[in-house]
Amino acid sequence: MNATDLRKIADWLIDGARSAGNAAAMMSEFCERLVAAGLPLWRVGLFVRTLHPDVLGVNFIWKPGAEVVSGTADHAFLDSPEFRNSPLAIVFGEGREVRHRIDDPESRRFPFLDDMRADDVTDYIALPLLATDGVIHASSWTTREPGGFSDEQLDGLRSLMPPLARLVEVANQRRRASVLLDTYVGNRAGERILGGQIRRGHTETMHAAIWLSDLRGFTALSDRLPAETVVDILNHYFDCQVSAIRGHGGEVLKFMGDGLLAVFPISEAADDIYHVCAGVLEAARTSRASVEALEYRTADAVERFRFGVALHVGKILYGNIGGGNRLDFTCIGPPVNLAARLESLTGRLHRTIVASERFAGVCADGWTDLGEFPIAGFSRAERVYGLADEAPVG
Repeated sequence: MNATDLRKIADWLIDGARSAGNAAAMMSEFCERLVAAGLPLWRVGLFVRTLHPDVLGVNFIWKPGAEVVSGTADHAFLDSPEFRNSPLAIVFGEGREVRHRIDDPESRRFPFLDDMRADDVTDYIALPLLATDGVIHASSWTTREPGGFSDEQLDGLRSLMPPLARLVEVANQRRRASVLLDTYVGNRAGERILGGQIRRGHTETMHAAIWLSDLRGFTALSDRLPAETVVDILNHYFDCQVSAIRGHGGEVLKFMGDGLLAVFPISEAADDIYHVCAGVLEAARTSRASVEALEYRTADAVERFRFGVALHVGKILYGNIGGGNRLDFTCIGPPVNLAARLESLTGRLHRTIVASERFAGVCADGWTDLGEFPIAGFSRAERVYGLADEAPVG
């Protein structure tokens, strides 16, 4: 590895590795460039910390002649023996490199290196990738070359860690922004925000099925149970709905106390409205079964739960609304208002799932006409439908 080769690789990293379209492609091309420059690599790992409620980090593993393999680790991985007894625990914990020739008796302290030994690896080095915000990412490098890495090769590799760290940091910040937006506003809203739809009043019309639900008896529940218990109950309760909603193409826009607002976009295709509404109804049935099966044990009792959900379909405004420098990406319009009014009828009608006449007209089978009801704020009464297979309960 001479200075010219290293400079070219460093310049490629500094320029953003533009020839690589994604993280896996960048990893592959970077390693291939190093091999072409004379570094005898066998297995290379890149380990990047993320900011995600469920995922601790992502990893990419490269071997010559094979596709880059990527994976994730959850937060519990930090407490696992696999991590605590690995060289990476030192890299992440102390921000320093760990280097062992495989024939060094000291390498026996790391079970991971036993696997490398079985793979005929002769040398191993783990190097930190230091981000400007203090976060430590990591990389690991191995060779099968007799005698291991030379000092010159290791010095060359170390010299490339700063530009690699900057590239990883930029890519990770982009991914972090996307993940956080997906987590807090939903993936469709997140895509629009990242795409530049950030000005107040910037909205668009969306044809969508609307889902609005809340938990029955939430006020009384909150009054008699500790706040921490109520939060835990809400998390379990929302789990009963969110997976079903997302699994049928919906996007959760808001959690409002015990309330949930979701939309299911409908395309211009002639039959899409039927397929979308059928999926919404299936998601509602699945959520109903999940909530009915939900039990929560407290010191005094086993809590059981009921909820109500209203389904409607119409054209809404979807975008940025707010005041000053505080915006909310949400949906508004008469269809949302009507869904909220219909949801308030679920308790009065002793039903879990109710639908507007328009929604029930799209999914025409399996509904019972519950009658016509005046709707506050609307000039005419609305006919409301319940599922024929759902017996009214108190």
